[in-house]
Amino acid sequence: MLPMAYWVNGDTGFKQTSMQKWENVFLTAEELAVIVPIPEAVLDDASFDILGEVQPRVMEAIGQCVDSAAIFGVNRPAGWPMDIISRARQAGNNVAPGSSPNYYDKIMGEDGIIAKVEAAGRMVTGAVSGMGIRAKLRGLKGTDGHPIFVSSMQGATPYALDGAPMYFPQNGSFDETVAQLIVGDWSEAVYSIRQDVTVKILTESIIQDPVTKNIVYNLAQQDMIALRVKFRAAWALPNPATRMNAERMNCPFAYLEPATAATTYAVTFTVKDNATSPAVISGAMVDVEGARKKTGADGTAVFNLFPGSYDAKVTKKGCKPVAVSFTVDDEAVAQAITLVSE
Repeated sequence: MLPMAYWVNGDTGFKQTSMQKWENVFLTAEELAVIVPIPEAVLDDASFDILGEVQPRVMEAIGQCVDSAAIFGVNRPAGWPMDIISRARQAGNNVAPGSSPNYYDKIMGEDGIIAKVEAAGRMVTGAVSGMGIRAKLRGLKGTDGHPIFVSSMQGATPYALDGAPMYFPQNGSFDETVAQLIVGDWSEAVYSIRQDVTVKILTESIIQDPVTKNIVYNLAQQDMIALRVKFRAAWALPNPATRMNAERMNCPFAYLEPATAATTYAVTFTVKDNATSPAVISGAMVDVEGARKKTGADGTAVFNLFPGSYDAKVTKKGCKPVAVSFTVDDEAVAQAITLVSE
């Protein structure tokens, strides 16, 4: 909540008061780990440094997992908040390309994805895309036939959109079936590394299948070693209030959908009071892991979510807040909420 200012009525008018409020945003560290068993005979016979080759690939896999979970929600840990794509979608910051897309308008136009971010009172500081969009941008031409997006032939000029740098992850984390291009204020996607990457060589351990509990490898008995790598990190999208997004229902990110949009499922919250004949409540705030919507005149707020597990909180001034958890599978979900007066 942001403070307000008021005009003073005349020379002796009273000055009004205002306040500012903060809401806690928690960073929950989750662990990524892997064990890579290697026979000692292979190490002895190899003509190159096997461990030196394996370790960078493991680091790359860790980066892929973090990017996929934070941006697309793939295998998102239970303690991490809703992913960037889902947050942008709930705010209506997704743009469909259409059957014959004008990519310049879809990106740079007044109804394009950059404008969606600006409507939240944020400036785009960067763009992330899959490799497929590079050819589309290179192929864009004006009515006179000249290319729209050009780069200098005199140096290694990075890709940029409206002055913001553009990145193309090559670790396999970008899902082009969900988005073609993501833009946003990346300073709002905060992270914390609780424990940096640690590497340990195991020589006397037993490795079990986590499901069956059967022994998969006995390192000492099978003359093997194993490379164990661990990493702990957290991230969040606080989305603090701005003068153009005072109720935090918009999002500092937007994305361009592929030709066929990824499937989501409607989650409908119906909020009523606890009267004898329940009446719907309009203007109640429904917060699903940071994505916020108000109930309309019919007392409903609809979220379009990918399959997964979510937590929600419903609040209304003068009523006790209600927290619920729900799961989205492959069909629409209905959530009935009853608020009780304080």
